[in-house]
Amino acid sequence: MPTLALYVSGRSLDLWRAAAYITNPLVINCLIALPTVSTPPSPPALATPAPRRSRRKEARPGELLDAALDLFVSKGYAATKVEEVARQAGVSKGTLFLYFPSKQELFQAVVRHVLSSRFAEWDLELDTYQHDTATLIHYCYEVWWQRIGSTKACGLPHLVMAEAHNFPEIAAFYRQEVVLPGNRLIERVLRRGMERGELAPIDLDYGVTLVLAPLIFCASVKSTGGICLPDPDFDIPRFLQMQADALMHGMGHPSKGSAP
Repeated sequence: MPTLALYVSGRSLDLWRAAAYITNPLVINCLIALPTVSTPPSPPALATPAPRRSRRKEARPGELLDAALDLFVSKGYAATKVEEVARQAGVSKGTLFLYFPSKQELFQAVVRHVLSSRFAEWDLELDTYQHDTATLIHYCYEVWWQRIGSTKACGLPHLVMAEAHNFPEIAAFYRQEVVLPGNRLIERVLRRGMERGELAPIDLDYGVTLVLAPLIFCASVKSTGGICLPDPDFDIPRFLQMQADALMHGMGHPSKGSAP
């Protein structure tokens, strides 16, 4: 039978000699004095995927504005709570207040985002428009319907009119940001038509109201579910086309073939 052995420092020791070696006080003292082998540090843990709310901050204002528009239009200004807006946008209330310190400032940002920010674009477009006034008025109505009338932004005029008495500050803001710039834009359209000889001279204050009145009507119709329309299938774009024709018939210059 082979001798049981212990391999120590490169030499093989048989069992009895190994026992004597291990129990030797000098060996025990040397073993105790040996430095402790430290455990190597664990590698750093892999980063866990960021939760949804850690999306880049610049993406959040747009989400908040979309959520706010939806709630303002569906519930009204007074009934909309900032907590609901934050919840619908998927952020905390604190995050909302980082961007919009109050509900009023949130509402103002919504109006600027979907309405008043468009006037600079439309002013530039009018600067280079080449067609006649009749075509331009048709085009104005068509663009309004596509970009505002058929969207949730159409509910903002109705909201302001309904809540102006209780919240005069939002009504004043809306007048400065939307009503007056809109009036100036339509005034430019009518003045251009008169300068080109395509419209008869008219009082521009009344002329602007004539052009805008159908848009206010359409906004109210959309916001109230069409309760004042004769037919549930009422075609608003067709109505606006007829309105443009009627305006040109009434305001067109007689020398251009319009009725007196």
